[in-house]
Amino acid sequence: MKSPIQSYLETLHRQLAALRGGEVASYIPELTKANPDWFGICLVTVDGVAYSVGDAAQPFTIQSISKPFVYATALADRGLAYVSQRVGVEPSGDAFNSISLHPKSGAPLNPMINAGAIASASMVAGQDATRQWARIAESLGVFMGHDVALDDAVYRSESETGFRNRAIAWMLKNFGIIADEPMAALENYFRQCSVLVDCRDLAFMAATLANGGIHPASGQRALPPEDVERVLSVMATCGMYDYAGSWLYEVGMPAKSGVGGGIIAVLPGRFGIGVFSPPLDEKGNSVRGIEVCKRLSHDFGLHVFNKTRHPALAVGRIYTGADAPSRRAPTPAMREVLRQQAQRIKYLCLQGHLELDGIEYVIRRMGELAPESDSMILDMNLVEDISESAARLLNEARQHLRDEGVAVVFSRLRGRRAIMDPLSKTLPAGDHGYLSIEDNDLAVEWCENRLLGDLANPLADDARLEDNPLFKGVPEDMMRRVYALATRRAFAPGAPIFASGDVSDGKIFFIVSGTVSVLVPRPEGGHQRIASLSPGMNFGEMTLLGKTTRSASVFADSKVVCNVIGTDDFNALAETYPQLKITLLENLSADLAGKLRRATDWIAALA
Repeated sequence: MKSPIQSYLETLHRQLAALRGGEVASYIPELTKANPDWFGICLVTVDGVAYSVGDAAQPFTIQSISKPFVYATALADRGLAYVSQRVGVEPSGDAFNSISLHPKSGAPLNPMINAGAIASASMVAGQDATRQWARIAESLGVFMGHDVALDDAVYRSESETGFRNRAIAWMLKNFGIIADEPMAALENYFRQCSVLVDCRDLAFMAATLANGGIHPASGQRALPPEDVERVLSVMATCGMYDYAGSWLYEVGMPAKSGVGGGIIAVLPGRFGIGVFSPPLDEKGNSVRGIEVCKRLSHDFGLHVFNKTRHPALAVGRIYTGADAPSRRAPTPAMREVLRQQAQRIKYLCLQGHLELDGIEYVIRRMGELAPESDSMILDMNLVEDISESAARLLNEARQHLRDEGVAVVFSRLRGRRAIMDPLSKTLPAGDHGYLSIEDNDLAVEWCENRLLGDLANPLADDARLEDNPLFKGVPEDMMRRVYALATRRAFAPGAPIFASGDVSDGKIFFIVSGTVSVLVPRPEGGHQRIASLSPGMNFGEMTLLGKTTRSASVFADSKVVCNVIGTDDFNALAETYPQLKITLLENLSADLAGKLRRATDWIAALA
């Protein structure tokens, strides 16, 4: 199926290809060779899917689009304190080549104008200009996803005609912004502007910023997360020079343009956009590039201030332990307690990206539920990630609820570092950690055990065969004959009793003492528990219906003793006493109907 996004971009390209206006940059002589009809668009999602149209593979020089990435490299290498002393973050309102310096410190107003970009190039790590250039090239390559190449002709053209930039570099040296030889730093600036890119490169660079500093395809980290937000902030306020205010007002995405005809735009957490079309307007921005971004923003509501996601969407569903009890088969005493108390177990199904607003709603709902709750299960299966600030608040709320006697359990984290790491890093002082349980079934059983107290681990006498539901209505004299068929078998804790797919030996197991878990294999590996059985219950009974293979695996949770009776023995006894077989099958049918009804209720609770 052809993607609707691809179709949209093709239509947009066709409509805007006829747009005329603007001039190809001429202040760098080599740039005048660009074909004004070149026009490409590429959009890359944060999971690395690229949609491109037109001249998206046409190489051109990156020019000023390199500035935020070299500034990012300086931040990563030198740290915020060092860099901010030498380059500000205030919009200048002036053109890209303006000499906008702080009147007292001499520091450039921001890293997007040439003065700030030259200063940024001088601050990347390296003992000399050659090693600094190697660092710049390596960093740009990580953002692109491949090694960089230079257009030597453009580099020479920039170097030979860059008199204004040479003046700026000497001014920076005069104010102590550049510590070493200013011309060496300037040459590196000329080189970074002469790096060859195409639309796909630009879109992947933008998508790397959108993805928190990680390249969507390679998975390599290009920039620490804390520096990503700094770079995007400067791009939003300064990236389009003296058009920055109008751009933010009309388009509403962090962006950067270059006189080679390129524009990048970033929608954090979603995707990056790269556009290439050489004709520029009077402010030095691509005419078609601006129109593409305007249309995308308008047609898809991409303005960063247009978010309408309600915080209540952080919670999918809320239900109780009465709606979805654990899969263990409770004793009559346990069943009665849970009938009265299970509604005090609350499930909260969280979802999406949990930030401050969403987690505030989650905590508020937890507070509302607390007076009628003994425990809460936070089902994290549909959560993508959680910010550190949100994790800190959630941990504090968990601690407060604990002090009020309400336990909070996390379920289905399943090793996801994007959730576990923030929760671990933000534990309150003196907190020994959060409780995480593999799945909801085990989590709700843990919560049920809180309600059951001593009943959760009954010290009852060994269960008798006549107490088993399968023998309901069997006369006492017949039960004596059934006992004569039984053999005792014991299993150590953790021992497998039989496995899913095994050929059935016709044995039916009646639990005398201990507990077992019944598990089915998951398609992706591992097992899912479907039942936990205790004394007085049975397993393997499907062999009575002629089933020849075991449909589940059974493991001993503790030391287990079972009475074991073969189906052949039942059938032999039924030849003399046919009512026995009839009674067994009637009881089995009733038991299966009850299980089906409970499963239906459980599914309905989750629907």
